[in-house]
Amino acid sequence: MRIDLHTHSTASDGTDSPAELVRHAVAAGLDVVALTDHDTVGGHAEARRALPAGLTLVPGAELSCRLDGVSLHMLAYLFDPAEPELARERELVRDDRVPRARAMVAELRELGVPVTWERVAEIAGDGSVGRPHIASAMVEAGVIATVSDAFTEEWIANDGRAYVPKHELDPFDALRLIKGAGGVAVFAHPLAAKRGQTVPESAIARLAAAGLDGVEADHADHDPATRARLHGLAAELGLLATGSSDYHGDRKAVRLGDFTTHPDVYAEIAARGSGARPVTG
Repeated sequence: MRIDLHTHSTASDGTDSPAELVRHAVAAGLDVVALTDHDTVGGHAEARRALPAGLTLVPGAELSCRLDGVSLHMLAYLFDPAEPELARERELVRDDRVPRARAMVAELRELGVPVTWERVAEIAGDGSVGRPHIASAMVEAGVIATVSDAFTEEWIANDGRAYVPKHELDPFDALRLIKGAGGVAVFAHPLAAKRGQTVPESAIARLAAAGLDGVEADHADHDPATRARLHGLAAELGLLATGSSDYHGDRKAVRLGDFTTHPDVYAEIAARGSGARPVTG
């Protein structure tokens, strides 16, 4: 089995619609794919309707969190999307995205970057607007060559010149909410230094003690030494170690299935989740 547990669609900041994503997952030779858009489950229904025969869809979301001033992401799988407390927190994060994106566009214009909120909103479409949409507008304007070039201190990386913070959950609250909704929690790309400051391993240990299920060890933003360290840390802390592409369609170079999760780890995630079930076409 080939299992990819971290992907994005146009429901957040990917470039594939949910229907396109599941079709591309089959073309990439995947047996299982998780749809984990940022702070939303808005793409799940379309993905289910379009699910090809034989492909299993794991419903999930990637929750925006902050610990001691450091942004981090928590992957939530198989939770009840209707559970009111978690649904309310997802809505708070989404509602903050538009004013935050508008503020970043304003900061960029102050820096002489010819991007407009109207174009950013057009690129985002019906999805939850985020920094990748702003970065795409910057590419179109000829300011930078690639989307990744926007995520630097010069532009919109964490603490960059045009960065504006957003509403984020405390990860311990996120764990409580995910568990309360019957879900499974995995710390996404926890030691990806290229994304900015990371939390110390002691914080991962604290999260493990609070109910964290796993860490995303095999990821494009982790070098081989970091992947090995995370597998070792997972073993030390009794956590599951997953692997995922963090696919965003054409917005990033990574492809579906570039990193995958071992079938035994996936089986344990499926067994632990009680708020929703994987769906097979």
